[in-house]
Amino acid sequence: MTSRSALNRTLLALAGLVLLGGGLLVLFAGLDLYRRHDLIPPAGWPLITPDDVLLASADRARWSGQGWWWWPAVIAALALAALLALWWLLAQLSRRRPGGLPVGGTPPREGVELRDRALSDAIATEAGALPGVKRAAVRITGRPAHARAHVTLTLTPEGAPGATLGALCEGPISTARRSTGLPDMPTDVRLQVAHRKPHRAE
Repeated sequence: MTSRSALNRTLLALAGLVLLGGGLLVLFAGLDLYRRHDLIPPAGWPLITPDDVLLASADRARWSGQGWWWWPAVIAALALAALLALWWLLAQLSRRRPGGLPVGGTPPREGVELRDRALSDAIATEAGALPGVKRAAVRITGRPAHARAHVTLTLTPEGAPGATLGALCEGPISTARRSTGLPDMPTDVRLQVAHRKPHRAE
């Protein structure tokens, strides 16, 4: 798993937990489930009854009386959260599929393109034929001039990860770079091993 994928999954998990927690708070209070089921929430628990509000008048007065810095701090925090969300969205858009890739050296041949799906299929077919590889899946992302390959190899139980990785770089990936004229096409490789089916003793 790449570091970007791990970061994306972490951010999505945190956002999901926050939204789930907020939704459950509103649901329990709106349906008055605490009273109906004789549940006693902890002290200071927000939104207990349908008439509760998230920030009471006393709380608003207390926070607004902290000084001139309170509202600028709130605005700065919201702006920072919006900028982080925008940065994450732009990072996802930058991983779009390139569509067409140049073909044939540097500079590329004018009017000649190789579809990213065709390149993915070609790399996957060649990688799947490597010794010790049971299955191969390839995905191409990024802009045409900065394409990135994401390769997932499923090895047989007898496959050697080191040898397979070397063969992948010297074979399918090297061929793809020559075909597109991209001297540096970053490649993320994920290796996994196929489970051996147990044999039944007769």
